[in-house]
Amino acid sequence: MILLYILLTVYIFSVNFYSFRLVKTQRDEFEAGGGGDGQDGKLILAALLGGAAAIYASMFALRFRLGNLLLMILMPVLAVLNIYCFYLGYRSVYLFL
Repeated sequence: MILLYILLTVYIFSVNFYSFRLVKTQRDEFEAGGGGDGQDGKLILAALLGGAAAIYASMFALRFRLGNLLLMILMPVLAVLNIYCFYLGYRSVYLFL
């Protein structure tokens, strides 16, 4: 049972870390003049996998892509959905006993 808690926690941290690094990489490419505006698909996929809260927080922390209406509406909705799914994941670990 403890192994399942550890696996779920490591998954959550790794997806959120990847999501933060993805936003930071896109911002660095944009500042270097490489464009980087057409990569909403990567952000949405990372958000669906569980990194929506990190994407939303890093957008504000890095002050990047705050004008994109799709991301500003979709990320908080997906963050709430992700948190609810993680809650269900931690709660349902007891079902495996």
